[in-house]
Amino acid sequence: MKCGTKRYVVEAELNGTKWLKTVMARSPAEARKKFRFSYGSDASIIAVKQVKGQLEYL
Repeated sequence: MKCGTKRYVVEAELNGTKWLKTVMARSPAEARKKFRFSYGSDASIIAVKQVKGQLEYL
């Protein structure tokens, strides 16, 4: 893990289903890149939000 890493929740739509996934990244742009690398470039990202405090189970 790199210094300055934060936890982000990425809300995306892929094949007609909505996904909420957590991503560890240094910025929202890096979180988008990591999500697209994992799930493909055809995923439509709706929102990227930083998680503060404890993460509740989604």
